[in-house]
Amino acid sequence: MKIINKENVFSILFFLILFIIIYFINFFVGSAIFERTVTNLFIYIILVVGLQVFMGNSGILSFAHIGFMSIGAYSSGLLSMPIKMKGFVLRDLYPILENVAFDPILSILIGGIFTAVIAAILTLPLMRLNDAAAVISSFALLMVIHSIVVGWSAVTNGPRTFFGLPKATTLEIALIFSFLTVIFAFVYKNSKFGLLLRASRDNDIAAESIGANIVYLRWFAIIASAFLAGIAGGLWGHFITSFSPKSFYLKETFLVISMIIIGGSFTVTGAIAGALLVTIGYEFLRWTEKIIKFSDAITFEFIGLTEIVLSITIIIFLITKPKGLFPFKEIGDTINKIFKNN
Repeated sequence: MKIINKENVFSILFFLILFIIIYFINFFVGSAIFERTVTNLFIYIILVVGLQVFMGNSGILSFAHIGFMSIGAYSSGLLSMPIKMKGFVLRDLYPILENVAFDPILSILIGGIFTAVIAAILTLPLMRLNDAAAVISSFALLMVIHSIVVGWSAVTNGPRTFFGLPKATTLEIALIFSFLTVIFAFVYKNSKFGLLLRASRDNDIAAESIGANIVYLRWFAIIASAFLAGIAGGLWGHFITSFSPKSFYLKETFLVISMIIIGGSFTVTGAIAGALLVTIGYEFLRWTEKIIKFSDAITFEFIGLTEIVLSITIIIFLITKPKGLFPFKEIGDTINKIFKNN
C-alpha cells in the first residue's frame, strides 16, 4: 500500500501550482484588500481541510471545529503577546504567564499542539456516538468551549476584545502552512488510518471484522483535525491581531460548514474548492451589501444579504448535489485519466 500514489501526487502538484498562481495574482494586483482576502483564503483552506480530515473520512459532521480554532487563537496569542501588553489587556492573568513572550510562529505551533491535547481529552467518549447523537454532542462541545472562553476572563479577557497580538501572519506564511496541510490530508487519506476510517464510514460492521477499532480511528482523526484548526486559529489571530469570542461561534461555524458542503466533504479537492468559492462569494456579497447600504437605490435598511444567499446556496446544493462539487474523485484522478487517454 502506497501512502502517496500517482493520483495524489498529481493532486498535490496541481494545488501547489494553483497556490503559486493565486500568490502571483495578488503580487500583480497590489491591493491590500485583495491580499487580505487571499491570506484569509489560505487560512480557511487549513481550517476546512482540517475539518475534512475528520468529517470526510468518518462521515460525522463536527460543529466543534470552530471551538478548536478558538483554542488555538487564544492560546497562541497568550504566548506571543508582548509582556507590556499583557499587563494592559489581561490584568488578572496568572503570574506564571505574565513574563512569557514567545516567537509568534512558535506560539502558533504550540497553540496547535495544545488544541490537539484538549481535543484528545474532551472527545474520546464522544467517538462512540453515531449519526444524530454524534452531531448533537459536537454542537454541545462547541457551546462548552465557547462558554469557557467567555467566562475565563483571566486568560481570554472574557467577552471583551482580546488584542495586542503581533501581526506575524503574512500571505507567504499562510500559503506555506496551507500547502503543508494539503500534503498531510492526502497522506492521511491514503494511510492505513484513513483507509480503515473510511471503511468504517461506509460499513462499520465490515470494518470491525477486518480489525478496525472505530473509536480510536475517529479519535486520532479528530485530534489531527483539531491540531489543524488550532493552527488556523493561531494564524488568523496573528493576522487580524484582535478578536472576541463571537468570532468563533455560530456565524463562523455556518461559514465553514457551507464551504465543505458546497465543495464536498469526501475529498480534499472538495474542501479546497469549497473554501475558494465561498471565500470569493462571501467577499463579493459583503461588498455588495455595503454598496446597497450606502446607495440611494433602496430606501429601507437591508442587512443579512450574505447569510441569506449562503443559506439558499446550501439548500440548493443539498437538494441538487448533496455530496458537493467533488463527491468522490480528487483532481489528481482526473489529471491522471487525461494523461492515460493521451
